[in-house]
Order: sequence, then structure tokens, then C-alpha cells
Amino acid sequence: MTAYLWFMLIGCLMLARGLAATTLARLPVTSAIVYLGVGLVLGPAVLGVFTVNPLAQAPLLETMAELAVLISLFSAGVKMPVPFTWQRWQASIRLAFLSMAISVALVALFAWSVLELPPGAAILLGAILAPTDPVLATDVQVRHAGDRDKLRFALTCEAGMNDGSAFPLVMLGLGLLGLHDLGDFGWRWAVVDVLYATCAAIAIGVAGGTLLARAGWALRGRDPRHEVLDDFVGLGLIAVVYGVSVWLHAWGFLAVFFAGVALRQAELTLAGMPRDRHGLLKSAPPSTARADNAEAGGDAAAPADAPLTVSGESLIFKEHLERLSELTLVLLLGAAISLYTWDWRTWSTALFLFVVARPLSVYLGLAGAGVRGRVKGIAAWFGVRGIGSVYYLMFAINHGVPAVLASTLMDITLVTIMLSILVHGTSVKPLFDRFWPDR
Repeated sequence: MTAYLWFMLIGCLMLARGLAATTLARLPVTSAIVYLGVGLVLGPAVLGVFTVNPLAQAPLLETMAELAVLISLFSAGVKMPVPFTWQRWQASIRLAFLSMAISVALVALFAWSVLELPPGAAILLGAILAPTDPVLATDVQVRHAGDRDKLRFALTCEAGMNDGSAFPLVMLGLGLLGLHDLGDFGWRWAVVDVLYATCAAIAIGVAGGTLLARAGWALRGRDPRHEVLDDFVGLGLIAVVYGVSVWLHAWGFLAVFFAGVALRQAELTLAGMPRDRHGLLKSAPPSTARADNAEAGGDAAAPADAPLTVSGESLIFKEHLERLSELTLVLLLGAAISLYTWDWRTWSTALFLFVVARPLSVYLGLAGAGVRGRVKGIAAWFGVRGIGSVYYLMFAINHGVPAVLASTLMDITLVTIMLSILVHGTSVKPLFDRFWPDR
């Protein structure tokens, strides 16, 4: 399609999404399903108006997915409602690291034994499909900075961390394919890719978020009053933290998530917000309440002495960018799927992931964590796959995966994401209303 037709298509979808927001909220489906449907109808699967070739457009798609995931990870980080305590965070950490690793192993075993992929390709496929998605899973994640729901917290935190924690396994798969240096007996992979890159990413993110919180607080405390452009500052933090992480060979996704977490927690500490005995805020900061109220369409006015925070004031802007990236990328995803993409390998892998790998990995990962059965059950089902998997797929293609293997990985990944959008998107609202109603 020509440029002006793209503008018209994206513009019409944005107008429809904005004008029909209330109607869509009442439907038992997510907005991603609508975007996917438009892409499928206009794409090669039905009308063939336009086609997206992920193999040819891999560099562009990698950059687009990278930006979408970064914005979403930061937004997830600043929504974290409590300070870090092992009792509160252990379920999320287990899901993001232990359950993710188990899921990779199970999918790799399936890909090796059933799909007959070589070990490196099997591990790479498992790593591509392992991360739950922070962009498309908004309906099962923390909705605002004051949300105290334990299930939403666990799923949001898992999606925020496992987009970075899956990176070492992606590099392991590439290494076994001869596309990355693992070192003798894998020592370089274990020391550099696993230990150093993970720990360095967390340290960079925490340091960046904390320093920005202190700088913003100090500037706002000056007399006369000093204004801070929160949206610019938030985006700047994402860019700096991610750039430093890549420069130092750390996992940038993990760093950006923890930068958001550290920023919010440091600002709340500086503001002296009262907490209960569990560490939860007794009342949301006025800036947060203003952001939540504005998002709901209410009066955005707030007292003049409200303690402004970068995390609270920039959150609405970040969520708007999330919606735009979701619309664009899911539309392109639909246009990349053709009838030839469907075969027994693609849908059987998706079925195995949804029905076997995700539930089993969640139950094994949370064993002994004291998590209630209902929380485990819902978490086991809602492992939404999406833009994070698109990024890892494009990353692998751009790192030299052979064309035939890349085509196979692409077909499996795209069909899995499409089916995830459909089955999880149509079940999230009914199941949450039935088993986990909003309180």
C-alpha cells in the first residue's frame, strides 16, 4: 500500500478505537482481536490488499517491537503497588525465571522430538515463545499505580521481568546454532549472558530510577517552583537506561522494567506516603489519583500542593503510546499471516504451549510458594504471547538464522501469537468476571 493509504487505515482504526472505547470495554473481547481481524481481512489470508513479509522487514519490525516493549515494560514498572519484599514478589520472580525456564525446556523438548528441529533451533523456539507479553496483556495486569490485586500484580511483574530473563536462553539457542559465542563448555554464556548481564541490568535500572526520582524531587522542592516535563523525563530515562545497558552488554528490557519500579518506589519514599503493616500505601498519591481519574474521563484537577511525581504524571502518556504500538503491530501481524502459514506444526505447537507447557511450568514454578489454587489456575491459563515474541523472532532472524529455519520459526511464532490473542482475548473477561471479579 502507498503511504497515504497507510495513514488512512491507521487513522480510521485510531478514530474507531477512540470513539468506541466504551462499547469495546463492554464486549467480551479485547481491542487486539479487532486489530488482528482487520489485518487478517486486508492481508493475504483474505483480500490481499497489503502483505507484510517479516523476513524482508525484520530490521524494521525488530525496532518497532523493541520500542513497544520498552514503553510497556516501563509502564508496568511504575504501576507496581508495593515496595520490594520477598514475601510479596516471590511468586512473580518464580514465574519470571523458574517457570519461564521450565516452559522453554518443555517447548524445546516438543520441538526437538515432535517437530524434529535441531537442539539449538528447539531451544531458540522455546525462548521466543516463553515470555508473556506486557503489551497485549493489559486486561490481566495491574490497571493503575494503586491497584493492589495480587493476581494482577503477579502477572504484571512476570511480564515485566521475563522479557529480559528470556534473553540468555535466546542467546543459548543462537549459540548452539553457531551464531553466538558460548565459550568452552558454555562458561561464557553462564558467566556473561546469565549472571553478569542479568545482575548488571537490575543494578542499572535501580540506579537510574532512583537517581531520577531524587533529581526530580530536588528540582521540584526549589523556591521558586521548578517545573519538570514528566513525559520527556520518563522517555529520557527509558532511553538512557536502555542505551547504557546495551553498551555494557546487560539485558536492557530488564533494566527498563526495574528503572520504572525504582522510580516509583523512590518517589513514594521521598514523598513520605503512609503505608500499612504490609508495606502497601494507605492512600494513593494525589498525582496517581489524578492520573487514574483523568484516564477514566473525570476531572483532572488536583490540589495545588499535590506531590507531583514523574512516574504518576507520565503514566497516561506511556499508556497512549502502548495503545498505538499495539494497534500498529497487531495489524501488521495479521497482514503477515497467510493460508500457507497454517500447518500441523504451527497449531500443534500453540496447543502444546497453551495446554501443557504454560500450565505445567506455572504449577511447578509456584510449588511451595504458598499461592492459592485459584491464583495458580488463572495464571496458568493467561500466559499471553505477543509483541515480546515478535521482537525475539526478529532479533534471531537479524542475527543470521538460516532462511529455511527462520521461515519455520516465523510461521510457528505468528500463529501462536494469533491464537493467543484469540483464545486469551475472548476468555479473559468472562473468566475474570467469574473467578476473579474486580474488587
